[in-house]
Amino acid sequence: MTPRHFLTGAELTAAELDVLLDRALELKRSPLSSSALAGASVALIFQKPSTRTRVSFEVGVHELGGHPVVLRSGEMQISRGEALRDTALVLSRHVAAIGLRTGDDATIEELAAHSAVPVINMLSARHHPCQALADLLTLREAYGALDGLHVAYVGDGNNVARSLAVLGTLEGMHVAVASPEGYSLEDDLSLPAGAKGLVTLHDDPYEAVKDACAVYTDVWVSMGDESAAEERRTALAAYRVDDALLDAAAAGAFAMHDLPAHPGEEISAEVLYGPRQRIWDQAENRRHAQKALLELLVAPA
Repeated sequence: MTPRHFLTGAELTAAELDVLLDRALELKRSPLSSSALAGASVALIFQKPSTRTRVSFEVGVHELGGHPVVLRSGEMQISRGEALRDTALVLSRHVAAIGLRTGDDATIEELAAHSAVPVINMLSARHHPCQALADLLTLREAYGALDGLHVAYVGDGNNVARSLAVLGTLEGMHVAVASPEGYSLEDDLSLPAGAKGLVTLHDDPYEAVKDACAVYTDVWVSMGDESAAEERRTALAAYRVDDALLDAAAAGAFAMHDLPAHPGEEISAEVLYGPRQRIWDQAENRRHAQKALLELLVAPA
């Protein structure tokens, strides 16, 4: 049987995403209620550093009754030139699924092309779909139905913003992205079939957050951007999420952040550690959303 991969989030239908979020809420209420991975192992390959992704996947696989096999690229033969095709063929004989946290999207696409088991994108240069699942779960907890919600993303139009747009529009959300010139999402963003929401691009963060129920941001200097750190900080300085920006959003709006955060740069310490955020809920929700995803891909009903 052809495996089902999760590389961008666009692989899901709107109906499947609804069911996945419902299931994630059930698993959050009862974390040990599923043994969907009993007797199975899941390979988790980390070519990039990780805190939340590693912990949430490793603990989540364990809670589903499975065994997480954590692999760092420096410990694998990939680091000595073994082909991704060979790696996929070998791992497929041992594990029920493969998660990969990598750089170039071509790497995960090649791994998936040769894998006989589901491949999950745990982060790539252009996409971070597992983070977006946790984001939607957090919004679902706060507001119930997602259809029609207006969420603003302020800052670098990166993989986090792109995945929020892809999966958010599948749920009927309006995702407004505010970025300076040179840092915005592409105008011709490819949205999934069945997307009923919309994405709007702005250069003014205050315009983007008007009527938004949540204001999202990410670091200004991501992994791989260190050589242009000061240039990026200068360009993004006006896109900080602070109390003033939240005041310009809808009443009761809260801040979101995928972490790690740099208080005083993309977000103020007062917001990051204060009552106007659900950032730590997002971090926890990675585990519950990914467990529901694993059930869907590895042990569908």
